[in-house]
Amino acid sequence: MTDIPIDKSLCALPIVDSYEQLVAQFSWSIPERFNIAHAVCDRWADDPHREAITHEYADGSTISYSFSQIQAFSNQLANLLESLSVIRGDSALICLAQSPACAIAHTACFKSGVVSCLASVLFGPDGLRHRLVGSNAKVCIIDSSCYANLAAIRDQCPQLEHVIVVGSAELDQTLEFWSSLEKHPASWNNVDTHSEDAAWINYTSGTTGMPKGAVMPHRTLLGNVPQFQYFYDYFPRPGDVLWSQADWAWVAGFVDILLIGWFHGCKVISTDMKGFDPDQGFRVLADHHVSVSLLTPTMLKLMRQSNGDNARRELNLRVVLSGGEAVGNELAQWADQQFGLTINEGFGQSECNGMIGTNCRLMATRHGSLGKPTPGAVCAIVDDQGEEVAENVHGNIAIKRPHPAMFSHYLDDPEATRQKFTGDWMITGDLGSRDAGGYFWFHGRIDDVITSSGYRIGPTEIEDALLKSEAVKLAAVVGVKDPQRTEIVKAFVVLAEGVTPSERLTLSLQNMVRENLAKHEVPREIEYVDSLPMTPTGKILRRELRTRQQ
Repeated sequence: MTDIPIDKSLCALPIVDSYEQLVAQFSWSIPERFNIAHAVCDRWADDPHREAITHEYADGSTISYSFSQIQAFSNQLANLLESLSVIRGDSALICLAQSPACAIAHTACFKSGVVSCLASVLFGPDGLRHRLVGSNAKVCIIDSSCYANLAAIRDQCPQLEHVIVVGSAELDQTLEFWSSLEKHPASWNNVDTHSEDAAWINYTSGTTGMPKGAVMPHRTLLGNVPQFQYFYDYFPRPGDVLWSQADWAWVAGFVDILLIGWFHGCKVISTDMKGFDPDQGFRVLADHHVSVSLLTPTMLKLMRQSNGDNARRELNLRVVLSGGEAVGNELAQWADQQFGLTINEGFGQSECNGMIGTNCRLMATRHGSLGKPTPGAVCAIVDDQGEEVAENVHGNIAIKRPHPAMFSHYLDDPEATRQKFTGDWMITGDLGSRDAGGYFWFHGRIDDVITSSGYRIGPTEIEDALLKSEAVKLAAVVGVKDPQRTEIVKAFVVLAEGVTPSERLTLSLQNMVRENLAKHEVPREIEYVDSLPMTPTGKILRRELRTRQQ
């Protein structure tokens, strides 16, 4: 480990040579008082040349801000909020794409003790209303491109007193973001927050029922720091630059890239990219000299299909993290070859980020597995009664409380909070197993598990087998009701460009699954579709596919 140039004052991890040594030597140290804004912004602001963010607009032009400038803007916004009587304990809905304004808005909330609520610009009126009403938001900071959706439901949100719009002149009953900041001083004394005070609310991705608001305390960031030093191979290194297309309205972009990057004083790239374009993804990585990136399995699948010149660009990557759903051995091996490194995988969820994962420096790589518990995390495979099961037996992937990265509760829903736990185990809702080497393996969402002829079948392995075919761009597998087998396996397949559906192709894909997996896992039906329903974070909504079959 002597080759690692690292600021030990920032490193929460013991610098060791193996995973076992890391686990043995790591311990938590969470202060009683802690404010995220100081940690990610103020302590870097004395250096006026230290870059915090570079934003790339749709036309290719860029703008950069230093930490000093971010501090000044967020101080101005904190003063603006106070002038609007939005004060400590109130909530603010932040509906902005990844951008300097989005980062400033959240930082200002942390400074003033206002609880920020994450919302995507992709949400329609219903999604906005659900979060505005659920979080009791007193103010909404929103991009002009989605203001019409807010206007359509504003009268249904009586608690909403103020709207601040980014990207347009003042609209009726709104304030314009940048011009409003100019009217307020750039000095501010941060609220003295307890580490257990609520910092932000992120809503679950909605793969099961309506999204629930998970309340995340200020200490949550400190709980994530060692996890991502682990995932990012003793991050930070000199000159590290972070980027992911992951939306900052979700944990993957907001915490894993923005907050973790800024906690270590590193530059973060944001873009106006709408959706994920694989060729543009390659270009952004190259043009901005990105060294640390989070690329979800869906992004990797799309990049694998890219045959453009961008796929052959010279990159500066030293770490690629993937997660959000299982990567699969086939896709991981392609990524290793494409990027000239061994990708790390991370597993977590809205309620507790980064609980299991890999670091190829500290452990043997077993592509297809989720890895092992991250430093300070206690994870297990448990049955429905919360009892740990034997090796290689399927059960619930669970993490033990307390954990500083874990949510405190679901907003206004104590029963849902109670149901999330069995004893002290937080049940993730994911099915998995643990092998003799301590590696965890993902077998699918519990509600995605297919029951067929007495078998419990996870969709991920089947999807991975289908993706071995060059004809397949994306695949999703669900169970369809069957009077004889309870359910049969059905695959929805998006074909690669230039490939047309045929009976011969269907038989070929079925044979490919049969050759790689078990007979009972072969899709009895394959439907070719133009696209798959996904959450904005890139997770396939298998629930919607199942609904189509009813």
